[in-house]
Amino acid sequence: MTQMEIAKGAEEQYLLAGMSNRHGLVAGATGTGKTVTLQVMAEALSSIGVPVFAADVKGDLSGISQPGKSSPKFDDRVKSLGLGDWSFSGAPVVFWDVFGKEGHPVRATVSEMGPLLMSRILNLNDTQTGVLTLVFKIADDNGLLLLDMKDLQAMLLHVSEHAKEYQTTYGNISAASIGAIQRGLVSLVQQGGDQFFGEPALNIEDLLQTDSSGKGVVNILAADKLLQSPQLYATFLLWLMSELFEKLPEVGDPETPKLVFFFDEAHLLFNDLPPVLQSRIEQVVRLIRSKGVGVFFVTQNPIDVPDTVLGQLGNRVQHALRAFSPKDQKAVKSAAQTFRANPKLNVEEVITQMGVGEALVSFLDEKGIPGVVERAMILPPHSQIGPITDDQRAAIIKSSVVAGVYETPVDRESAYEKLKGKVEASTASATPAAGGAGAGTVEQGSGWLEEAGSVLTNVLGSGGSRRGDTPMQAMVKSAARTVGSTVGRQIVRGVLGSLLGGRR
Repeated sequence: MTQMEIAKGAEEQYLLAGMSNRHGLVAGATGTGKTVTLQVMAEALSSIGVPVFAADVKGDLSGISQPGKSSPKFDDRVKSLGLGDWSFSGAPVVFWDVFGKEGHPVRATVSEMGPLLMSRILNLNDTQTGVLTLVFKIADDNGLLLLDMKDLQAMLLHVSEHAKEYQTTYGNISAASIGAIQRGLVSLVQQGGDQFFGEPALNIEDLLQTDSSGKGVVNILAADKLLQSPQLYATFLLWLMSELFEKLPEVGDPETPKLVFFFDEAHLLFNDLPPVLQSRIEQVVRLIRSKGVGVFFVTQNPIDVPDTVLGQLGNRVQHALRAFSPKDQKAVKSAAQTFRANPKLNVEEVITQMGVGEALVSFLDEKGIPGVVERAMILPPHSQIGPITDDQRAAIIKSSVVAGVYETPVDRESAYEKLKGKVEASTASATPAAGGAGAGTVEQGSGWLEEAGSVLTNVLGSGGSRRGDTPMQAMVKSAARTVGSTVGRQIVRGVLGSLLGGRR
């Protein structure tokens, strides 16, 4: 099994490639070296052909794309660790950015995100989430694609205007809840979140690339601006993780993982998380390893991660924690208890004494058993520590294998266009023709088949107002809606697949 040396103490500490899909944790207080540890791990994985995805919340991780440079301080570190000759090299990198400024645009459709994750982005309560779920259901049943923000806004307006007609079939639709959702969307647009929703949507396969020399591509999400909207940041990464789970085939436990996913600022994912969503996250973390995907949570303190998730993180790197208050001391004790004990090491004491770049390390062995915790120094990276220049970033983006694929948005016919067409058609049909009064009405005796055909055209096609229907129109429309639903006029939606009740 391929070994990757990550740290060195009394003994070398190796992360095993075949155990990288058993997940992991990198924790420690601010300024203790978590980002460099992430960089060293990403480098090592890339060097053996494993693609990596990581969020760059401070801009520092971009240096992994460039060879490092020697300095007196760096050389002393190499010498003190007995590393001998040290070579510098960068890793192949693709930059991504939800806002399309510092990387290739990354998008998802509203339907792919689904009502549960959209509710979390918008910070909705249970009642409002229920109404949003009904809006998605009505869109599904009427063949209305929800691709971008204007589709969802148009759908909310449509449902609000026809709430009485829909409540018999779908239940009560509160105007107050619709208003709260609309206000949430306005706030999201002001934060720039609307740029994330639309097409072309991200193709997961584009994250699983290797370069011509066989190195795994390091996908870096520029997240410094995205982090200003923490709900959007956390939900986007959760969506991405769920898409990997949904779309990748089962592979069991491969010798090397298909992808290793670093979830930085992981505490944001679990803040105020609804119980139903937390249980689904636990399921995904447990099951995604069989898809060949490893997930490493990066956060300040292990207690930021729920115990049910923490128990599934076999590879641990714990940097120093600070204990200035009773709460901090409790956190230190909890962190110390998550390791396999070392009789030669007082973990609870050492965890507050380590310097920058030092860590308590415990990786899984070939049998999947956690190693005895050891105090060690994280190896220096082969690549540049710190951010790259704007010109360097621009050159990498321009030469990327996905350059030009996602830059131009696509706006195909969806809910907004269809609903707009219905309104226009309804307005036109309500205007009397020049030939005289009654020109726009159905002539008496024209036959129920002719009237039914007109109604079916309205329901399944461009449609019109449903108010003032004759009994015959109401009957035919009801039948048409039933037929439309029965034949499966559903939107493809992939939010955690069957785990969240999504439909493919």
